Amino acid sequence: MDVASKPCQRSKVTSAFREAISRSLVIARTWAFSDGGSNALQSSPGVYNENMFKALDFVISEGGKFGVKLILSLVNNFNDYGGKGQYVQWARERGQKMQNEDSFFTNPMVKGFFKNHIKTVLTRRNTITGVMYKDDPTIMAWELMNEPRCPADVSGATVQNWISEMACYLKSIDANHLLEVGLEGFYGASSFQKNPNNSPHETDFIANNQIREVDFATVHSYPDQWLPNRNNVAQLEFLQQWIYDHIVDAQEVLKKPVIFAEFGKSWKQPGYNVSQKNQLYNMVYTWIYRSASGGVASGGLFWQQLVEGMDSYKDGYEVILTEPSSTVRLITQQAKKLRALVEDFPKNKKIKIKNGYKHNLVYKQ
Repeated sequence: MDVASKPCQRSKVTSAFREAISRSLVIARTWAFSDGGSNALQSSPGVYNENMFKALDFVISEGGKFGVKLILSLVNNFNDYGGKGQYVQWARERGQKMQNEDSFFTNPMVKGFFKNHIKTVLTRRNTITGVMYKDDPTIMAWELMNEPRCPADVSGATVQNWISEMACYLKSIDANHLLEVGLEGFYGASSFQKNPNNSPHETDFIANNQIREVDFATVHSYPDQWLPNRNNVAQLEFLQQWIYDHIVDAQEVLKKPVIFAEFGKSWKQPGYNVSQKNQLYNMVYTWIYRSASGGVASGGLFWQQLVEGMDSYKDGYEVILTEPSSTVRLITQQAKKLRALVEDFPKNKKIKIKNGYKHNLVYKQ
């Protein structure tokens, strides 16, 4: 959206979709938010920049042209592009007493601001296609928040209540699209030993995703960030267990699909080399493919795809598909293998998983 807001840059959005689909990549996740600051989508509560909204219209329209489905995230936990901190600041400016940024999850005024954003985005009529977002088949799913966290309440109750409230509200407007939370996959108090460094977090992969309105679970995987003092072997060992635990729990406890919605390895980390990045990608892809042929793992979205000329967005994790590399070859091979599974998959089939768990899986086109 940010790139598309500049007419002279829009060809980069088109190139991103073209390069993706040429390698059988058919789902893209991107932001449907930009709060406060210069050239924001939402400059203040309920006040929207029509030029920026037309940029999002263009992104969705281009995705539809190339046959790429979109997951659109509605707010950021972090301060990039505004985030929950901007919402809290808006409330402070209107006289609300806010303890910290985590008041985003509890303050009635802030929750009203966010609900208005949900409604505004979902009921937006695309100026290019004429289709309302909530009716657009190019949009695969909504994401409530990118990586929600709430250090003010380590019990997880605050985030649980917020997800439940916002999921119900969103589904009251749009019951047709899928919904996911945007979770990184951290476990709650009962299973915190599965988390990086065995530490508790403010979200709960099980409880959060058991909310009825949540259609599929998400997991993020960044061993290089979470375990910076461990070597590559130890990070991969953690990653393997992390992936395994989430696939098993999604299948046996949640009984919902799971997408590995972000993963990567940064070239900015000390000791980095491309073979380590490929080892990480290969591990994620191997486990997804093993499960996808009869289980709940539905795919993996590496962070992040850029095209040439987007240097300002580079964060160390970027992949440019037109640059020949062993990583790009890995990505292409995996995408084609998963695409072949989809094309061969029966619409209704009862599948017996290797561990003996039977799961009725209905494939929705």
